[in-house]
Amino acid sequence: MAKGYWIGRIDVHDPEAYKAYVETATPAYKEFGATFLVRGGEFDPVEGQSRARNVVIEFPSYEAALACYNSEAYQKARAIRRQFSEGELLIVKGHEG
Repeated sequence: MAKGYWIGRIDVHDPEAYKAYVETATPAYKEFGATFLVRGGEFDPVEGQSRARNVVIEFPSYEAALACYNSEAYQKARAIRRQFSEGELLIVKGHEG
């Protein structure tokens, strides 16, 4: 079974208020077996537009990644995130090879 990944590129406008998003999202991440592979950190924007923060989260399956995003718990966190940041989020099925 292929793993699932969230790939997020985010510009946070209010870092202090954004902490409420992280706190609210954490139970959903735990429930669906999320592991952070990238959480901010140094990067080199070699091509295209970049954002200030990059995140890659691994889930045990693509289905778990989708279920986490669609869960009531995460949707509450999402509402907070959208108040204090802007960006893109992709949910990607991992390579089975």
